Amino acid sequence: MSVRGCVLVGIEGTHASGKTTLVHALTAHYRQRGVLVDCAPEPARTSPFIEETVIHGKGGFDLACEVDLFAAQLSATLRAARHHALLICDKTVVNVLAYARMVLAPEPGGTDAAVLEAMSGLCAAWAPASYDAVFYLPDRFDHPADPMRAKVAHLQAETAEAVRATCADVGLPLVDLPAGLDTAGRVAWIILRVDPLLAGATG
Repeated sequence: MSVRGCVLVGIEGTHASGKTTLVHALTAHYRQRGVLVDCAPEPARTSPFIEETVIHGKGGFDLACEVDLFAAQLSATLRAARHHALLICDKTVVNVLAYARMVLAPEPGGTDAAVLEAMSGLCAAWAPASYDAVFYLPDRFDHPADPMRAKVAHLQAETAEAVRATCADVGLPLVDLPAGLDTAGRVAWIILRVDPLLAGATG
């Protein structure tokens, strides 16, 4: 299932579940072990569309914003996977689709609906065949100093439900982490499941 021989691991969950913290901790762990590893960041963090809407309150989530995020997530993943043995992704492309479905809520027969259907078809064809494992974080944490998270905190429950439903819809299995683990515990739990994937890829 790897992309050009690179083991692809996704870290999923709703807002403020600790995805980014865990991605960096896992990347650091494998670098210390000498594994050729990289992490694919969450494109929403650097999206000019998201900055306009979430930070500056201009406009709203529209099709252009969601297609840009979808393309950025795919491109960041594929480009980073080219030269590494392991890539740890902050969210999957299916997460972007889940959010797009939720915020656009398109009328049947329109352009938005047609584009979302195309995105769904690509996810169903590509994601299950490309991600070697996707781990879902069940916990949620408060980050009052983070303006981006603060603006979308009210969507946590809705996003969690949408991500799970969309992953099931496109056939991408999720591996749930036990609740209540700290970052070190999460790393330890995941490496027990990723190490065999690396051994299989190099063996």
